[in-house]
Amino acid sequence: MELRQLRYFVKVCELGSMGKAALELGLATSALSQQISRLEGELATRLLQRKATGVQPTDAGLAFLQQAHLTLRHADEAVRAAQTARLSGHVNIGLASTTAAVLGMPLMAAMAERYPAVRLHLVEALSGHLATMLNARQLDLAILFGVDAPRGWSVSPLLDEELFVIGARGLAGMPTGPSVRLAQLVQLPLILPSASHGLRSLMDAAFAHMRAAPHIVAEIDGLSLLMDAVRAGYGATIQPSAAIARFDAQAFLSVPLQDVATGRRNYLASLSEEELSPAALAARVVLGDVARSVVRSGDWPGVTLHKN
Repeated sequence: MELRQLRYFVKVCELGSMGKAALELGLATSALSQQISRLEGELATRLLQRKATGVQPTDAGLAFLQQAHLTLRHADEAVRAAQTARLSGHVNIGLASTTAAVLGMPLMAAMAERYPAVRLHLVEALSGHLATMLNARQLDLAILFGVDAPRGWSVSPLLDEELFVIGARGLAGMPTGPSVRLAQLVQLPLILPSASHGLRSLMDAAFAHMRAAPHIVAEIDGLSLLMDAVRAGYGATIQPSAAIARFDAQAFLSVPLQDVATGRRNYLASLSEEELSPAALAARVVLGDVARSVVRSGDWPGVTLHKN
C-alpha cells in the first residue's frame, strides 16, 4: 500500500467521480481506476461502489476513508517536522568576486530563512584560489570557472556567463553598438586581471587564436579596484555583467562580446557527499536554488542556466 493510493482514494471519495478525481490529480481515468483496483485487491474488499452517476464508498470504504485521512495527516506532519527541524552546524562556501557581487547577499538571506542555526563562512577570492582551498578541505563547496576536478569532488555545470566590454562613458575607442567582436578591441586600452586569473587566460587564448595581442594598460587582481580604475577612465575591461553589480550601472557602458569562444561556464563544486556535513549538503542545494532564482528573475543579465 502506498501513500499515493490513499490520496487517490480520498480524492475520489471527495469528488464522487473517478473522472473528476483523475482530472484534478493529473492522471488518466483508467490509470486512477487501476490504482484503486490494486488497493481493493490488496485489502481483499470492495471500497467503492460504481454507479452511473459516479462512485460512493461502501461501508468498508467509509471505515477505510476515516483511517486514510488520519494516515495522510500523520504523513504530512512527518514531512513538515523533517523540513522545519533546526539543522545546525557550519559550512564554508567560496565565491569569486563577480559571483559574490550577485549571489552573496541572496545566499545569506536564503540560508538565514531556511537554516537559521547554520553558520556561514563565505570566502571571496579568485576561482583558482578557491579550487586550492576546496582541495585542501578549507572549503566545503564553491562556484568555480575552470574545473579540473580531483577525484572525490562532486562537480556539476550550473550556468554560463556572457562577457561584456565595460568602460566609462566617454572613453576613447569604447564601442557603443549593440555588440562587439574581439577583433574590434585590439586598440582599446584594457585593464584586465593578471595571468593567474582564469578570465585573463581565457582572453589571452582568444586573442592568440586570432593572432593579435590586447592593448593592456594595467593589470589589477581585485575587482573593486579594477572597476574603480575603469570608472575613472583609465581603460575598459572585459568581465561578466556581475562585475558592475556593486556599482552604479549608469556610470558604465556595457557592450556584449559576441565571439563564440569567450563565454564563461560556472560550476558548482563540492567535496564528495561522504565528506559533506548535513549543513553543507543543505547549503549546496540552497546555493544552486539561489543561483537559478537570481538568473530567472532577470537580476543577472547575460547569464543562462546550464541545461543538463
